[in-house]
Amino acid sequence: MTNIEQLEPKEVFSHFAALSSIPRGSQNEKQVSDYIVKFAKERGLEARQDKMYNVLVKKPGTPGYENAPALILHGHMDMVCEKDPGVEHDFTKDGIKLVVDGDYIRADRTSLGADNGIGCSFILALLDSKDIAHPPLEAVMTVMEEMGKVGASEFDVSQLKGTRMVDFNWVTDEQILAGCAGDISCTIDVNAEWVSTPPNTQALTLAISGLLGGHCEFDIHLERANGIVVLARMLNSLAKKYDVRVARFAGGAQNNVIPAHGELVLVVQMADRAAVVKEIMELNTTLTKEFSVADPDLRVTVTEAALPSRVYSKSATHRVGRIAALLPNGVISMSRSIDGLVESSSNLGTVRDTDAGLTFTCTITAGVSSRKHDIFERMRHLAEMAGGGTEFKQFGLDAPEFPPTPNSRSVPAAVAAFEAVHGRVPEVLVSSCSLELGFFVNRIPRLDTVGIGTELQHLHSTKERVSHRSVARSWKVVRDFVGRLKD
Repeated sequence: MTNIEQLEPKEVFSHFAALSSIPRGSQNEKQVSDYIVKFAKERGLEARQDKMYNVLVKKPGTPGYENAPALILHGHMDMVCEKDPGVEHDFTKDGIKLVVDGDYIRADRTSLGADNGIGCSFILALLDSKDIAHPPLEAVMTVMEEMGKVGASEFDVSQLKGTRMVDFNWVTDEQILAGCAGDISCTIDVNAEWVSTPPNTQALTLAISGLLGGHCEFDIHLERANGIVVLARMLNSLAKKYDVRVARFAGGAQNNVIPAHGELVLVVQMADRAAVVKEIMELNTTLTKEFSVADPDLRVTVTEAALPSRVYSKSATHRVGRIAALLPNGVISMSRSIDGLVESSSNLGTVRDTDAGLTFTCTITAGVSSRKHDIFERMRHLAEMAGGGTEFKQFGLDAPEFPPTPNSRSVPAAVAAFEAVHGRVPEVLVSSCSLELGFFVNRIPRLDTVGIGTELQHLHSTKERVSHRSVARSWKVVRDFVGRLKD
């Protein structure tokens, strides 16, 4: 089997292998941040690390480019941590096991972290280079991008002199990114109204698995099954006929990931057990047919569980199911100005148990701020109408969109570099995804920004993979692009 260090371009994949060996889940970036600072200082480069572990590395321009305007390079250090059921992997301590599988690199039953490990590897390769002509570089690598873009929001942009910026957090080598959406997240806390477990009852665990999951922005238009919503649908169907009570509800990996798994523990009357199980299996058949194209491996299993001492009240059980069913989820609106572009969407990403009951977390993404805030307020109204002490809160930051730069010079330079490498003109895209770029373009006047990416598939899931041939192609575009920025 091919070793990753044998792949071309070696100057990129050597850095990706090094980054992959370091645990770097969101909120656990200190070790990788320290590694990058050490890397920079060993090469005599100026490096700064802030209290959040964001890193800024500065490199002078090469001969002939010394007085060119500085170029800001951007990527994020953290990754989404997902693993298949039963896999023993501690993301706080263990590195990623990389597997070269034909034209792709994947991980061994965990998420890969090519988002944004490849982007950071491009940056490190540029900082490490001795044969690439480039202007002065200001490399910004941020933390907690996958948890609401916290690192970018806190980064001190007054340290930067650059008026142009290239971002490497894009998912294809077929497009040049010229703009993107913003996002906002929220939590909905639901009280369990705990009561003692009724007599003559049995606990059952409904577990959903086999779902594709994926990124809540790049994959939302594919209409894949949301594991939390599917379980809520089953709960609502059962609650109409039987006295079922929620004992536990948990699912999803992260707010910006389409939930690929979940578990719902229900307490049912023993007299109803057979009928409840029969209906669950019938619902499973219905849902399997419904998602036969979008999520063909969907499956729900039912197993006996230990009977808990307390359960949700009947009203709280109904409240949980109704809220999960009514929360906006999936594509909300399509752009009327850009054909095929998702204008706004929402993802019910996680449900977690709390002492008081449970918490739902949702992420709303939109290219128009007013649309984003309208969906946010609709969720607030739903929580208020639900009653029972249901609480609605903003989670994380209100990330602004990145509108296309008027009269950009960076975008044409990237298009020219792409054409020089590929022999054809790329698509220039304004995307429905939300990236950190809005935090930079809204705080640095007239920042001329562009995005260059590689072919990444199944982001934020254990099926995540990156095309190493795409990395090689994109690296050629990157080298050509920075060489065009002499003035």
